[in-house]
Amino acid sequence: MEYLISLLLITGSALCSGLTLGYFSLNVHTLERRAKLGDKDALIVYPLRKQGNLLLTTLLLGNVAVNTALSVYLGSLVSGVLAGFIATSLIFVFGEIIPQAAFSRHALWVGSRLAPVTKVLMWLLFPITFPIAYVLNKVLGEELPTLYSKQEIMEMVSELEDIGDGEIDADEKRIVHGALQFSHTTVREVMTPREKVIVFDEHQRFDDAFIAELSLHSYSRYPVYSGAKDNIVGLLYTKDLLSEEDDITLKDAKDAYNPKFLTVKPEDTLDKVLALMLKNYQHIAIVHSKQESFLGVIALEDIIEEIIQQEIEDEDDINV
Repeated sequence: MEYLISLLLITGSALCSGLTLGYFSLNVHTLERRAKLGDKDALIVYPLRKQGNLLLTTLLLGNVAVNTALSVYLGSLVSGVLAGFIATSLIFVFGEIIPQAAFSRHALWVGSRLAPVTKVLMWLLFPITFPIAYVLNKVLGEELPTLYSKQEIMEMVSELEDIGDGEIDADEKRIVHGALQFSHTTVREVMTPREKVIVFDEHQRFDDAFIAELSLHSYSRYPVYSGAKDNIVGLLYTKDLLSEEDDITLKDAKDAYNPKFLTVKPEDTLDKVLALMLKNYQHIAIVHSKQESFLGVIALEDIIEEIIQQEIEDEDDINV
């Protein structure tokens, strides 16, 4: 009978100690996210874990009570010094080290399976623990969420990809990294400079020679200038040239020429430019300096390539 009582007390100590470390190794906000995503164990544990101070006082009170009872009980069986040595050894090894080591590695799984036991213990000790938890809530407030920097998120994604369990693959890691970085990238870093941009005079006529020149480049849009090449006045849409009359000037093209276009500055960030393109239904923007000089162009494709960290190649980019 003495062994049975001792075993029950050690088991109680192990449960309270292990559950304390296990539950509080779980971030309450992470549990909430997992619960919203349908994780069954998180759905069970989250209602307990979000009552942080009440759960803490319950488990600590239970742990102290069981350990004290074990020491007193062993003291009634053997001499004081020996009882203290036995109680300390049993609590240290079986009541603390082993359960905490085991529960910390499988906190969510163990916590969900032992949730009914925890609920009963919270109900039994509620008259004592509630006032203490209430004061702690008022003094300390709610638990603060864990905030991660972009660099930390990128590192976590890299670690998940390195684990290789299929949750995140190399392509997903690359895209996440690009999405988190592109808002710090400026237009100047990815734009096509003016010396590489094909532009046409607004008085250029739509003839065979012009069509032949277009076929050499195969772009979908071209800036159109008036007078000096710094003076961009519109965009030419090559897909709409088929519906135009022959031998007209570009500025007279009703469908292919559009005098409305988006302008951005070289210091603008890509997230800002992307938002402008989506809002204005534009796939290309003219880059102007503060003095309104033409510096180059940036296309939606350039921004997408920066996000996915990979060049987008079509049939015209491939050398056969």
